[in-house]
Amino acid sequence: MGRDIEEREYSAKDYEKFNRTIHDQVDILKDIIKQPNFGKETLCIGAELEIYLMDKNSNVNPVNKELLALLDDDQFQTELNKFNLELNLSPVEASGRPFSEITKEMLTKFNYLWTTAEKIDTRPLAVGILPTLKQENLTNNNMSELGRYRTLARELLRQRGEPFHIKIDGEESVDFTTSEVCVEGANTSFQVHLMTEPDKFVDTFNAAQLTLPMALGVSANSGMLLEKCLWDETRVVLFKQSIDNRMADASGWRQPSRVTFGHGWVRKSGWELFSETVNLYQPIFPEVFQTEEKSGRDLPELAELNLHMGTTWPWNRAVYSNKGNGHLRMEFRALPAGPTALDMTANAAFSIGMAVGLQDKIDEYISRIPFRFAEYNFYRAAKNGLDATVLWPQNYQNKPVEVPIRNVIDDMLQIANDGLSKMNVELTERDKFLNIIHRRLSKNINGARWTKETVRHLRKTMSNEQACAEMLDRYFVNQMSGQPVSEWEKCWK
Repeated sequence: MGRDIEEREYSAKDYEKFNRTIHDQVDILKDIIKQPNFGKETLCIGAELEIYLMDKNSNVNPVNKELLALLDDDQFQTELNKFNLELNLSPVEASGRPFSEITKEMLTKFNYLWTTAEKIDTRPLAVGILPTLKQENLTNNNMSELGRYRTLARELLRQRGEPFHIKIDGEESVDFTTSEVCVEGANTSFQVHLMTEPDKFVDTFNAAQLTLPMALGVSANSGMLLEKCLWDETRVVLFKQSIDNRMADASGWRQPSRVTFGHGWVRKSGWELFSETVNLYQPIFPEVFQTEEKSGRDLPELAELNLHMGTTWPWNRAVYSNKGNGHLRMEFRALPAGPTALDMTANAAFSIGMAVGLQDKIDEYISRIPFRFAEYNFYRAAKNGLDATVLWPQNYQNKPVEVPIRNVIDDMLQIANDGLSKMNVELTERDKFLNIIHRRLSKNINGARWTKETVRHLRKTMSNEQACAEMLDRYFVNQMSGQPVSEWEKCWK
């Protein structure tokens, strides 16, 4: 999806040619990952952050084109909507102090972004969904003017054949229909990439799936949509509904969703995830690219396969790279943007630590937890955050039982510490970032709770619209201060 694509109509021959290409490429990938040197690279961590642009009244400001011109920095890129930007952070070695390095670069870029945005009366904000977002903001007039976004909107709607239905029940509720795919752009995330040793990919990926609910519950920061208090991580349900192009056939059968927790535990190879995507999902962009001649030792780019993988949105995604000896990495896609740089890197440290810490014991866990139970846990965590209960195995029990997610998160802190230690992350680094998670847990706070509780308190003395704007003013000041959300001042008891 990083490639720009010229907006055009596609023919049946385009789809036929593209389908042949990706099926051929997934077979090529199967052979590539069996090569003895594949994945023999220094393990790295990377990240991408999606950011909202607000005006001085805390409403969206669709000025990403103007702001990008002022920034003149290739690490900042467009996003689907004109009121969003993406910051691509530099990869860092996984050992040592990777999360401090990522935090340092993020803060440097934040400061430059904030200073530059002031010139056009804009306030950038890292938050999962901007609470003051209005339905009239979610039109294609606010879509960034790039061919890939226009084509995505057209093709998803064409495949569905009727408007998308957004229906979310929480403490309050929203219910509306829309033909605008830019609703998907309301979701902003902190996407973390982790390279793994080739023989550890499957176990690490399965462990990341299993522990994703715990990462999501403690990191939730998308508590409001259209000025309504909804799920703690409303992004999860909004993203799924906003690009759900499936329609039931006469028998009631629907194709798998393009936004998904997954279809089962990975069995033997990360290749399965690529084959699954090729065989389950209809292409959206049937583009076949001209490729340059490669020397005999260079790995193929598999551009069409990567493009197709980028048009499905699992919450954990496999990514192939042909750089150097080549590698597979996993992309953690469920973590929200915000509240602060330290919060986001702590979320990354906790997620990665749990995945690596459980990799050697994952077979024992997945033999006791069916995949559908892990999926159940994911949606419960998205809805209820730190108040969720999850299905989790207990000693001397013959089935998983409902337990408070807070108990499991507490247990996972040691496992995350062990996983980071296994990666040769320094002790002071582990303590610093996992303590941020522990502080949130001990205070029963995440970004979503701070947001919703602040709005509820402010509603006592002002209108809902004013309360949301005032809350965001406070959120912005807190974000600029850099202190984790666990240390933010509370206006409620």
